[in-house]
Amino acid sequence: MGGTVSVDGSVHVVIVGGGFGGIAAGNHLKSYSIPFTLIDMKDSFHHNPGALRASVESGFAKKTLIPFAKTFANNFKQGKVIDIDLGKQDVILENGEIVHFSHLILATGSSGPFPGKLVEAVTMENAIQMYEDLVEKVQEAQRVVVIGGGSAGVEMAAEIKTDYPGKEVTLIHSKIALADVQLLPSVRQGLKDILLQKGVVLQLGQKVINLQDLVMNEIQNNMKVVTDKGLEIMTDMVICCTGIKINSSAYVNAFKNQLAENGALLVNEYLQVNGMENVYAIGDCADVKEPKMAYHAGLHGVVAVDNIVNTLGKKSLKVYKPGSLTMLLSMGRNNGIGQINGWHVGKFVVVMAKSKDLLVWKSWKEMDQTAPH
Repeated sequence: MGGTVSVDGSVHVVIVGGGFGGIAAGNHLKSYSIPFTLIDMKDSFHHNPGALRASVESGFAKKTLIPFAKTFANNFKQGKVIDIDLGKQDVILENGEIVHFSHLILATGSSGPFPGKLVEAVTMENAIQMYEDLVEKVQEAQRVVVIGGGSAGVEMAAEIKTDYPGKEVTLIHSKIALADVQLLPSVRQGLKDILLQKGVVLQLGQKVINLQDLVMNEIQNNMKVVTDKGLEIMTDMVICCTGIKINSSAYVNAFKNQLAENGALLVNEYLQVNGMENVYAIGDCADVKEPKMAYHAGLHGVVAVDNIVNTLGKKSLKVYKPGSLTMLLSMGRNNGIGQINGWHVGKFVVVMAKSKDLLVWKSWKEMDQTAPH
């Protein structure tokens, strides 16, 4: 971590978003003793790699939510950023409050359907309850359809089948190969093999066409899921794991000309938003050519803060180099597969590294708090 940097009263960094990138940036600024404010609409950090386990195992959700205020104290502000005034260097909140910045780090992340993501500005207690309610519904459902075979859908289907081997679990995916396109073919095939071994029914290469008619995450006996190939599946519950979108609403108005097609911000090799010296984008909302992952967002956060420090000290900036893909997929607490720096790794490594507790300990350590038992 950094040593203290002497800054004048005009320096105040604002971080918009308290995901993996935002908390890494906040902690790094704290270590340099640089004044900052971290703004998030929720009151707690969500360790979303644990969200799918929290959907099937009672008591796990409380391990995935960590209060911001305990870590960041007065440096944390709960609120929703609705606009940015670049001329005045102000961030504008939904409640009308204005926060001034000398430097801005945009870490707004991405959103998707519950349970994989927590989109609403719910309190920590309410979020925990949402997951506990879902656990009960999953327990009750005899048949579950998971829509989407990206990494979240694959892990969701595996979690359900691991804890409830007697349930009928069907995974529907619009493509033939599962999970991330940047994964090795052997890893993608391995995922398929694990799901088949667990007894998950795979319906690949087809799209659900009646999504808008389906009730998500609720028990509704004999719901009919229809695909574009004419397949009809009767189920008691549908869980959607598709449709991840970049959270761009905070900055879309201010950065109309610096947006990629998906709403991410175009950045240079220093993670500065194109054409801006004092504005950085990190994590999912930065248009960096690498998979969107918690681990990468954390690395971005450190580089952005180091570059703010280097700018203040008139030193040369640090280049962010996207690394080769490291991705571990937890297939229930007793199985997994993935790759590290482009090399295929099997069950033993992934179970030890991730599947057992989904790295929740790492976020509690990062937030400098003690995890509940």
